[in-house]
Amino acid sequence: MMKNRILISLLFAVLLLPACKSQYELLLESNDTEAKYKAAFELYNNKKYNKAAQMFESLSMLTKGTERDDTVLYYWGASNYNNKDYYTAETNFEQLINNYPRSGFAEEGRFLRIDCLFRQTLRYELDQTPTNRALGEIADYLREFPQTRYLATCKKMVDDLTGRLDRKAYEAAKLYYSIEDYLAAHVALKNVLKDNADNRFREEILYYTAMSSYKYAFNSVQSKQHERYLVFVDDYLNFVGELPESGYRPELEVLYKRSQKALGKDVGVVAETSERQFAKERAALLKKATDDESLDFKAMARENEQMIQESKTKKKEKLWDRIKRETKEKRRAKIDEDVAAGIDINAKHGKK
Repeated sequence: MMKNRILISLLFAVLLLPACKSQYELLLESNDTEAKYKAAFELYNNKKYNKAAQMFESLSMLTKGTERDDTVLYYWGASNYNNKDYYTAETNFEQLINNYPRSGFAEEGRFLRIDCLFRQTLRYELDQTPTNRALGEIADYLREFPQTRYLATCKKMVDDLTGRLDRKAYEAAKLYYSIEDYLAAHVALKNVLKDNADNRFREEILYYTAMSSYKYAFNSVQSKQHERYLVFVDDYLNFVGELPESGYRPELEVLYKRSQKALGKDVGVVAETSERQFAKERAALLKKATDDESLDFKAMARENEQMIQESKTKKKEKLWDRIKRETKEKRRAKIDEDVAAGIDINAKHGKK
């Protein structure tokens, strides 16, 4: 009896489930195109973008191939865009553009798609594939709509995105300088400008190019320094020729004079403060070169002093042995002379 009551209650609850659905859910599942079309725009205009997006998505299956299809696709994308679902919105706008390239919504849809792509780009330290994709879409958009009302916004996007690419290239090359691989830094920095001569970090790149060649020459063995200082001189002249008013010029001037002195050329007297700085840099480099050996100089000094003392003691002992040996030999020779002369050696030396 109890089991029957439970089954009846469950059956009654199941029958009542459709009645518990909201009007929105019932409309979402219906095939009433007109009612859904009207409801979707009401939701959109009331800024209920999440529900509007679901309604337009459901409606898109009913309006596909009809004159309303491009409108539904555009507002489906706009609903997701305003709901900050930029990934889905970009897909919606792409579908609109591919299916209806001459639609009245095409220009607006293409710009909103670009904005979605822009918002998906990453910081300069990360992968820049989305950045390059966004730049490509902006270029295509401006070619097709050169007088667009979004021209200023597009230019601002381009400036932001190219700035990220410029900085990524610059920082990647500069990293070699930071880890003191000056030859690799010199090559990488030159390649940055070879790939993009208009890089906005051009001044910094030229500066670190010159610094890399100088430090590479400075740390080289004597036999290699001459030719490597000549590379620095070329980088320096290139820098001052292009950027004569740069704030980096005074520092490079000092290095240029040092390189000329190293090359055996008379360039005047470098300021005393600069010389002191040069000496400090040299000392720092030498210290860095010997730090890895972890030498205990005090222990070496003590050991050296001990060796000197031991050497002195041995020398004294050898000298004393030589004196005693020579004294004995002289006495023996004198005795032999007395014996040969017939002198009583026992009486002479007090022996009985």
